[in-house]
Formats: sequence, C-alpha cells, structure tokens
Amino acid sequence: MNHLYNSFIKNDRQKQLFELGSNLANSFATRADQIDQEGRFPFENFEELKESGYLSLTVQEKFGGKGINLYEYVMLQERLATGDAATALSIGWHLGIILEMREEQIWTDQVFERLSHLIVEENALFNRAASEPATGSPTRGGMPQTKAVLKKNKWIISGRKSFTSMAPGLQYALVSSQIGETGEKGFFLVDMTASGVTIEENWDTMSMRGTRSDDLVLENVELPQDALIEGPNSAKSELPKAWLLHIPACYLGVAIAARNEAVSFASHYSPNSLPGPIKEVPEVQRKIGEMELELMRAREMMYSVALRWVSEPDKRKEMGPELAAVKHVATNSAANVVDMAMRVVGARALFKDNPMQRYYRDVRAGLHNPPMDDAVISMLASNAFSKFEESS
Repeated sequence: MNHLYNSFIKNDRQKQLFELGSNLANSFATRADQIDQEGRFPFENFEELKESGYLSLTVQEKFGGKGINLYEYVMLQERLATGDAATALSIGWHLGIILEMREEQIWTDQVFERLSHLIVEENALFNRAASEPATGSPTRGGMPQTKAVLKKNKWIISGRKSFTSMAPGLQYALVSSQIGETGEKGFFLVDMTASGVTIEENWDTMSMRGTRSDDLVLENVELPQDALIEGPNSAKSELPKAWLLHIPACYLGVAIAARNEAVSFASHYSPNSLPGPIKEVPEVQRKIGEMELELMRAREMMYSVALRWVSEPDKRKEMGPELAAVKHVATNSAANVVDMAMRVVGARALFKDNPMQRYYRDVRAGLHNPPMDDAVISMLASNAFSKFEESS
C-alpha cells in the first residue's frame, strides 16, 4: 500500500509521521469489523492513539505537540482511515479543533496553553458539540437552542446536542450555546464528568457505527466563568475551514481500502471456468483501471489544495471554493470507487464477514458530512458570477 503515498511524502519528517499512521492503521484493521458489528466505541484504538502521541500532533511545538500542518494532517488521516474509518473520522475532529484555532488565531495564548496542557499531559480527548435536532448542521448557520446564563459568577447551561462523535470517550466538549438573552453565541468548555452531563445512546446507524455520535444532554450544568472559550469578543477569522479536509481524506482512505481488497481478490480468485485469476479478464481490468483513475483524480486534487494552503498562506482567504470542491469530488469519487470494488468482488462482498460491505456502508456517510453537495455547487456558481462581474 505504501506505494500509493510515495509521491506525496516530501521529507523525512513526513515519512516518520506516515509510518506512525501506518502502524496504527494496521492495528485498527484487525478489529474494525468487530467494532462495527457491535456498534461500540473503539476504546482500545484510542488508547493506542494516546500512547503514540497522536492526540497532540496538531498542538503547537511550544506547548509540547508536533505542530503538523494541513498537508501532513490530511495524509495521516487518509492512511488511518484505511484501517478503521470510524476511528479516523473521530480523531480527525479532535485534531482539527487545534489546527483550526492555530490557523485562525481566535484563541489567546492562555487558552491554547490551557487546552494544550490537557491534551499533551493528560491525553484529554476533545470535540465540538454544535449540531442540534432543531438547527441541523452548524455550517448552515442556525442559532443553537442550547442556552448559557451567567448567575453568581457561574454559567448555567442546558440543551441537547446531536451527532456528538466520540461521546463515550470524550473528556471535554466545546459546546455551542446562546449567551443569555444577548442574541450572541459562544463555545463553552464542558467537562464530561460534570453534574448534569449525560449521553443518550441513540447512535444506531448503518455507517460509521464506531464513532458513537450519540446525543449530548446538558441539564443545568454549572460551569466556571472561564468556561467561555469563544465568545462575542473573541477574534474573528475570515479564513475558510481548511481543516475540514480531514473529511474527504477519511473517505478516500475507505476507498483505498476497498481498492486494495478488490485488487487482492482479483489477483488470487481463480474460478475453474478460467485458466487463471480474474485479473486477466478485460472487464475486471477496466473496473480496476477506472478505480485507479477516480482515486488519482480525487487524491491529486486534495493533496495539491492542501499543499497550496500550507505553502501560499497569503492566498488562503480565497481558497474556500477549492476546499469545498475537494470535499465534493473526493466523497463522490470514494463512493464510486467502493461501488466498483464491490462489483469486482461480486456477491461475496455482501457477506457480513467481508470488509467490503463495511466499506460500502461507511463511504456513504461522507455524502452527509459538511459541506453538502448542494452548498458546494451553489458556492461555485456564486463564485463564478462574482469573478465575472469583477473582471467586467
């Protein structure tokens, strides 16, 4: 599999990071089917992630992390997802919080140091809790129904959050909330062991079962005054959300795993109706070739955009359309690749003991992660018209 990454690894540091991701992915692959079938949170995978130092990879070096950039982040996440996509997508949210804040410079050094200490020293696992049943994805801009009120120098917060990935394993959640009656919103740091915090285990899906994206319920949870990490007075960023490239990276990882399974099957399966393995059948070769083309197109696009983000920081503000397009192309290409891989393997791919059926189910989840296809197409159209007007 490593030959699929050789052209993307640029230096010794990235080679070492890739080896770390490969070792973890290979370990996760041994239990991915069991975790999926049981629909449970992969605690053992996260113990390995903690022991390896993976949780602190995006933390700045001055606070004890590795300070990896977007390009390295995408590479690691793609490789990790070939082993277990649910684990990769989950840890991607954790790593992305710090990478996003590093690049947008919304947090103060004091906040960075505080949260980085929890990650580096205590292996604390974080995620944002922003989606709600009434508002849907936060990328659509809805005001959260969760509310925080300041009483006697304490915040009292109540509400319900859906799609809280890693809920059973989180130590902290960054919860979006209305701030009193101000009409403003902010993010509050919530200790998952605090009184009034519960998890409603309603994550019963066909895809990404191991993410355990259950509901987070907060009932009059009392928080210290400094729990408001991001508020109306926080710095504002004009940068697009480049860290969300971990989403297409994850689903391309699923597609690579399916591609590998199909190539292996075609190389070894030899029915008695043929003189050799089915890899010699023209139609099988055509499907494998089309899979390679889909992967090549999507991966080259993703890695080139990630590299431009890293190497040309002065152009980041204008990269929103390219970043959104990567997600659209990659997730749809990944679904196409898995579908073709299923056709190569045939009916055996439908059996529960075959990983192909897991890849087939998991890859569909990418179509429902932000940004949505309709929003991407609309953005690209608006960008085309605005650029035309500017040049006219």
